[in-house]
Parts: sequence; structure tokens; C-alpha cells
Amino acid sequence: MGKRIIIAGGGTGGHIFPAIAIANALKKQDPSVEILFIGAKGKMEMEKVPQSGYEIKGLDIAGFNRSSVIKNISLPFKLIRSFFQVRSIFRYFIPDAVFGVGGYSSFPVLRYAQQKRIPTFLHEANAFAGKSNQILGRKATRVFVATGGMDKFFPANKIKVTGNPVRASIVHAAIKRDDALRFFGLDPERKTILSIGGSLGAKSINEAIDAGLSEFEKNDLQLIWQTGKPYAQRGKEAATGHTGIWVDEFISRMENAYAAADLIISRAGAMAIAEICVVNKPVILVPYPHAAEDHQTVNARNLVSNNAALMITDKEAAQKLVPTVIALAKDQALQNKLIENITPLGIMDADDVIAKEVLSLIV
Repeated sequence: MGKRIIIAGGGTGGHIFPAIAIANALKKQDPSVEILFIGAKGKMEMEKVPQSGYEIKGLDIAGFNRSSVIKNISLPFKLIRSFFQVRSIFRYFIPDAVFGVGGYSSFPVLRYAQQKRIPTFLHEANAFAGKSNQILGRKATRVFVATGGMDKFFPANKIKVTGNPVRASIVHAAIKRDDALRFFGLDPERKTILSIGGSLGAKSINEAIDAGLSEFEKNDLQLIWQTGKPYAQRGKEAATGHTGIWVDEFISRMENAYAAADLIISRAGAMAIAEICVVNKPVILVPYPHAAEDHQTVNARNLVSNNAALMITDKEAAQKLVPTVIALAKDQALQNKLIENITPLGIMDADDVIAKEVLSLIV
């Protein structure tokens, strides 16, 4: 009988897709491994994980709401309830190890596992560790991190620097640019901008793109525009009457989007950056300013300091984003410099390295 591993966390694609990459690597290295995911009910993991072929159990839990204190009143009750749900899941699945990928649903799962002295593993994708991961890291068996210098957050003897796991479909993509552009119904002869605000969308990026659609057209630029769900309808309405625009709430084939893109506009989530480093394209990063400990700005500055990306703050996006994109599209020398500097930062095998370490430490 194979080892049983629970993978906990989610909330955004930045947590879910690396978790699936790690699960796939575990199964590849040991096909007898049984994997169960645990996420938060109503969140995107409840859809994306089963689509990848894995079972998932949902918890009745919510994260801390920074914009409304009143909405946090029920949090302690939800947390207590989630612990009872976790206990029930553990009795049913009986894990040999538990892996946390971030997101508030990971905390009660790993906390319960540590109370039961079950080996726990963490992956911290960002250059600034979240509070719950810092707490969990004290008793974790191993903490996998994206970059060095994380011993200010975790015990040094528990850290292993691996980089961030990137989806195999992106790492091993062999699609040609022209074929990718045809997939989106776009013209291979025109320069193409890819705008990805994250799996849930990005208001400032969307509004800037919306206002600048005619400028893209004037400068003969095409657009692949992932709006996220909240802006999907508005984005589709805005694109009506314009040429060279593909718009939708979600891109299911990101490998095609990356292959089609000449330039990328993106939030600065750790996983978005990891993917962009692997595909080595010129990027303008617009960090989400309300991320915990402003970690997206820290992530973005790591690239900017290496002359591997451009950065515009969220509040500057309305005025500066579209002009900066257009200027970069016309500056081939700067594009080449950004590509040259971002290419060495791409890590292709983080999922395999993590899986090998986990399997070696489960008794």
C-alpha cells in the first residue's frame, strides 16, 4: 500500500497550480502514492483540483477580511468548525504526511497534523513569508522556499531552497508562436500583449487596459486579455468594435498564451513571476498593493533589481500602464535586455526536487 499524502491550501491559481504540479511529481516518482486535497468550499480549488484528476474535500472556512472588521466576527467559529472537519477527514484518509501550499484553508489542516505528530511540509512561494506559514514553519519537517534569505522567517535547518513549481504544461510547452496566435484568432504578423491580472482578475490593470484599447489599436498592438470573473462582462463589452483583441475571464491554456505573447502585463504573485521567468518574456509588473505584508511589491522588486522586469505601482496604472507598454513594444533593445536578464531566473524542476525530498522524509 502506498503512502498517503494530504495537500492543503488554495484560494487562487498561485496556490492551486503549484500544488497540482507537486502532486503530479509525487505520483510520477511513486505511482503508489495516494493524494487527497483539502481546500475551502466555494473557492476555485474545488473546481480546478478535480479537473486535474484528484479528490478534494472542502472546509467551511474563510480568510481574514482586511476591509471589513464586521465580516470577521464569525471567523473564530469557522476556524473551530474547520478543525472538527479536518479531524473527520484525517480519520477517513489517515495521512502519512501533510503538505501546505498556502491559503487560509491550509492552516487548520497543518496545525492538526502537527498536533498528531504527522510530518508536515510547507511551500512558501513569496519572498516575504505569510504569518500563518511562519507559525506552521516552526514545527514543520521541511520548509521549501523560492529564494534565499528566508531564515528570518523559518528555522534555518528546516529550509530548502527549491524555487517555485511551474505547471508541466508550461515548462515543457513546444507550441510555436504562430500556432498559439491562431488558437486565439489573432494575426501572427502583429506584436501581441498578454494581460494577466491573476486568476481572480486585477481591477487597476483591467481599467487601464479598458481605457487604452484605442491606443493599442493605433499602435498596431494585439491583446490577449484575461479579465478575471468580476470584470469579464465589462471587458467583453469594451472590446466590441475593436480589432485584434481576445478577451475572457480565464485562460485555460496558459502555455498558448505565453507562446503567443511578445510582452506581458501581470500582477506580481510568486507563481505568476515563476511562470514568466520560465517562458522568459519581457514583463511589466503591477503588484497588488493589498497582499499580505505587501509581498507582491517585494517579489516585483527582486526582478526589477536584476533589470529583469519593469514595475508600475497599482495607483500609477491608470496613467502609466498603457503608455509604458506601448513604449516597451517599440524598444527592441530594452526587450532584449529584459529577456537576457530574466532567462537565468527560470527554474524548471522545483516540483521534482520537492517531491523527491518529501518522499525521502516520510518514514
